Formats: sequence, C-alpha cells, structure tokens
Amino acid sequence: MWLGVDYYPEQWDPALMEADMDTIREMGGNVIRIAEFSWHLMEKVEGQYDFSFFDGVIAKAKEKGLKVIMGTPTATIPAWLAKKHPSILSQFENGQKRTFGGRHVYCFNSPEMYEYSEKIIRALVGHYRGEKQIVAWQIDNEIGHEGSDLCWCPQCQKAFQSFLSEKFGGDIDKLNDTYGTTFWSQEYNSFEEIPLPAETITTHNPALRLDWERFRSLSICRFMDFQAHLVHEVDPQAVVMHDFPGGGLDKHVDYSQVAKSLDVVAYNNYPVWGGQKVPIPPHEIAFGLDYIRGLSRKNFWITEAIMGAQGHDVTGFLPRPNQAKMWSYQGMAHGCNSMMYFRYRGATKGAEQFCYGVLDADNVKGRKFYEVQSFFRDISQYAQAMDAPIHSDVAIVYDYDSLASFRIQRQSILLDCAGEMKKLYKAFYDGNIPVDVIPAEADLSGYKVVLLPQLIITKPEFRTKAEAFVQNGGTLVLTYRNAVKDADNNIPVGEIVPVGYTGLTGVTVTETESLQDLNAFPVEGQGAFAGSQGFGGIFRDMLEARDAEVLYRYADTFYTKFAAVTRRKQGAGTVYYLGCALDEGTTAKLMGTILADNQIETTPSEDGVEIMIRGSAEQKVRMLINHNDHEVHFQNKTLPPFGCTVELL
Repeated sequence: MWLGVDYYPEQWDPALMEADMDTIREMGGNVIRIAEFSWHLMEKVEGQYDFSFFDGVIAKAKEKGLKVIMGTPTATIPAWLAKKHPSILSQFENGQKRTFGGRHVYCFNSPEMYEYSEKIIRALVGHYRGEKQIVAWQIDNEIGHEGSDLCWCPQCQKAFQSFLSEKFGGDIDKLNDTYGTTFWSQEYNSFEEIPLPAETITTHNPALRLDWERFRSLSICRFMDFQAHLVHEVDPQAVVMHDFPGGGLDKHVDYSQVAKSLDVVAYNNYPVWGGQKVPIPPHEIAFGLDYIRGLSRKNFWITEAIMGAQGHDVTGFLPRPNQAKMWSYQGMAHGCNSMMYFRYRGATKGAEQFCYGVLDADNVKGRKFYEVQSFFRDISQYAQAMDAPIHSDVAIVYDYDSLASFRIQRQSILLDCAGEMKKLYKAFYDGNIPVDVIPAEADLSGYKVVLLPQLIITKPEFRTKAEAFVQNGGTLVLTYRNAVKDADNNIPVGEIVPVGYTGLTGVTVTETESLQDLNAFPVEGQGAFAGSQGFGGIFRDMLEARDAEVLYRYADTFYTKFAAVTRRKQGAGTVYYLGCALDEGTTAKLMGTILADNQIETTPSEDGVEIMIRGSAEQKVRMLINHNDHEVHFQNKTLPPFGCTVELL
C-alpha cells in the first residue's frame, strides 16, 4: 500500500527538501509523486538532458525511506519547443492557436510531439532504468482534461481525413452512401474535401460527427499507448500508470481504451472544486470511484486526494474538519488501495496558488496534517483487505459511441447521460450495494443485474452478449433511447425500436417525445405495483407491450394506453424496459424489486451513512462512513460528523 503526497521540490528552495521528507515520513507517508511537469528542468536546451536535480530528490528519498512515482513530463511542453515548432500547439474550434503557457496545449496528431516526447522519455527512463526507488511511472497527466481532448488544427484535419479513408477503404462513394451526404448536397468527391465538424450553420452530419468523436478518442489512445510501450521497451520491469481526471464519461476519449495500455489505473478525486458552493453528493463521488475501478475492473490508486480548498482562479469550498479524510475512506471503500494527497505544500507562485495542500505556504503543521497522519496510521493496518478485489452483483454499462451520439444530438435539453446513470446508481448505493460501472465490451457473466442506460447505438455483438446474459438467468434493465441508431449514428430503415431487442423485451416503441421537464407527466402502477404513483420526464418512449407485463402506464391525457415500464421473463432471466426518466422514489421501488427477486441483500442505513465490506478470508473489514455534518448512530456505533470506522470481521 502506497501512502504519500504529490511533491514538487523544484518549486521550492532545495534546502527545504530534507525537512519536507522528514515531515512526510512523520505523517506516515512512504511514497512521493514527482516530476510530471518538469520537462524544461530536464531539458533546458534541446538535446541537452540533465536529470541531476531529480537524482538528488531520489537519493534523498532513498535516504529517508520514501519510494517514488516518477512522471513523464509531456503534459507541459517547454517554451523552446513551442517556439521552434509552433505547429505542435493545438487549436481552438474558431481557428485560434492555443497559446503556450497553460498545460496540455499540444496536439495529439503532431509528428513533432511524438518525436520530442520519444526523445525525452527514452532519455529519462533510460537514465533511471532499474532504479529500485521508483515504484511506478506515470505517463503524462490527466489526459484529455480541460478541453485538451479536442483540437481543430490542420494536422488533425489531415489525420482525420486519413482515418476516414482507411475506414472506408479509400472508397469515397462508400462514405457518401454511409453518411447519406446527398442530404443538403454534402457529397464529397475525395477525402481531402471532408471538413472538421467545427461550428457551422445548423449542424454537421451526425455520422461524420460520430466518426470525429471516434477519431479524437483514437488520437489520444494512440499517444498514450505509444508512451506506455516506450517506457516498457526501455525498462521492461517498469510499472506504468496514469492519473485520470473526473468526468470521464463526458470526455472525447474512451478512458477504458486508454486503460488497456496501463499496468495500474489511478484517479484524481476532487469531490469539490473552485466555484462549487458545496461538494457533489456522496453517491456521485462513489459513482466516479466505481467508474474508475471499472476501467480495468481492478483496484486502483488515488494520486490526487484533496485535503484543503481547491481552485485555480476561483477559490473553492474548504472541506470541513474530517470531511476530506472521510472522502479518503470512501475511496478505499470503493477499490482504492494506494493514496496520495495533492499536494504536500500549497504553492505560492503559478496557477495553483489556491490549490491548498496538506501544509499551507506558511509551512505550519495544522489540522490537515494531523488528519492525514491519522488516516495513514489507521488505513495502513488494513492493507491486505484493501488489496482484495471487490465483487459486485450489479453492473451499469456505458458505451463510448452512445455517449458521443448524445453529445452530437442531445434530444432533450435535460438529458445528461452520466446524470441518468447516477440516478439509477443511487438506488443501489442507498442500499449499500456494490456496483461496477463498466464499458460495453466488458464481460457480463458473473453479474445478477445489468443496467443499460441510453445505449442508443445498437451493436449486434453486444446484443448477443446481452441475450446470453438473460438466458443464463440475469436481469437486464433497458431504458428509453436504447437501440435506436446503427453503428454509423443513422436511424435504420424498416427497423422497430428497440432495434434488435423487440423479441427480448417484448415491447415496441410506437412513438417518442422529448420533454423539457423532470416531472412532465404522471405514471401509475399496474399489477404488483397497483396503487403506486409517480412521475416521469426528460424523454419518453410510448411502449406497446406485445409480450411483456406492464408495471407502470402513462397517466396523462392521450397516452394512457401506452406502457411506461414493462417486465418480461425470458429463459431463466428477466428483462425490464424503463420508457422514461422516472422520479427517484419510483426508481428506488423498481430497483428494490429487482434486488429482492435476485436475492441481493441490502443493508439499511440512515441517509448519508455508507457501509462497505472490503477484503477476503485473509482479512475482511466493514467500513462505516458518515457523510453527514451531524452525529449519527448505526447499530451500536456512534459516528461523529464526517466520522468513519473500520472494523475487522
């Protein structure tokens, strides 16, 4: 178990290093994460590599008994490189070059970026090859974050055209036919005529835009795969990891594909950021953690946990006493097995002066220091339990193409696909049920319940897998806007929605509508749900139940004949179809029925109290986490505000 801090000794007087490392050891740390933003320090002049500063840091870390996570410095290119090769800089949609001075300002399709990245990585990893103090190499930093997943430069346009030519075998007529470019006279005579889907009047072709999304993801995945392979080539024993930012489901890159190149997945966990009045809700923090665990379906590291207020230009909410420590316990409860805090000491210069650290710039050991010390001391006793994998009976499935399709055509101004997943997730979270959040290509076997929210792109290979899951006794939950489009983001002719799933679900979608209200219409329970009333909104499918049990009907004028929620027994399994976004209470009632039918036990607890079991036969623990700002009681335990306990079982 690695416990430590993100440490940037290059930003301070080197004379502080010895005392700093003593303090890190005093707080219980055994690792420091360094060097991720130090390209210029390593290569002040092109081709003249100097790693002496970090030689000193690593030597001092060895003396103090601290291991090191070393970063490749590619997230922040040096000024001399931007000056020599201005084409390396990425471009905004309006055609303006991104100015050197921020971070992640490079283009993922720049040949020079690949060339100079390879040089610095070969030199850096070669210099430290076999260095036993280095326990992992972090490649780049928070890939695709803060808008860096999009670039609109000429290099990207040329690469995009080549991507399309390869996809369509050089046959421009095949592309025209697939895209339906006869609409609005958009036919192309050659791939060189194809534009980037930048802002235009009305909108670009949806099929073109989906391929653009795929291209953006591929561009980033290729760069990360290039770095990972390069590090492994130079040092075959290296452990390669990456620190993913939050909000992965909204990025123009599929993080689950990036994760395939990594030995370890890591996460930078920020429950609150500058400008937020309050932290995000506990179930949304948990969802983000479970999403990260689902990238490789393995335990993960948290490389940036917060302790102080955060923000670049707008200062953030200060976590209340023990609140940030509580989020650390929550991270461990959801599959983290190593944790570093961002950052050791708050900065006094540069863009992150208001990203407060474990210590502030005054260098005084205060409340935050002692909270970290307390957490490290406590959690290190349970390393064996934290290393054990988490078993989940429930999975929520996402699909990058479907998420991209909704970015292209949102359909309802209220439709937020990640938000809808979190609404479903909350019904399980409230019952303290572990959930995996997994990509569509993941194996479904081993789960009892699988939810498919808004998988609008229908894919025959996934449908085959879903059908087998149901036949083998699984419970499958489809939602509105499932299986509407084909793989090219087009609506297929002569197919009934849900395309390919009508036999499995026993329903057909007769009509649809988009609602701009969360509670736009009433729904009424039928059969076992008779007497239950609720509301739906955002979007709805008018369901005709041909071979399915109706659980809820729409109860507004004109639409009472249509089902809102259905259930169908199929083989040894069951298939549900949710025709609209239901209110929280109705959703919880349905999910409660699904849990009971699958004999998945819930653990009731007061609102805001989270209970998780971690471990295996060697060491098993129960973690009680109080997200409330007041004292709560659970069984014979009293948890103070933001209090946590870990109990051996």
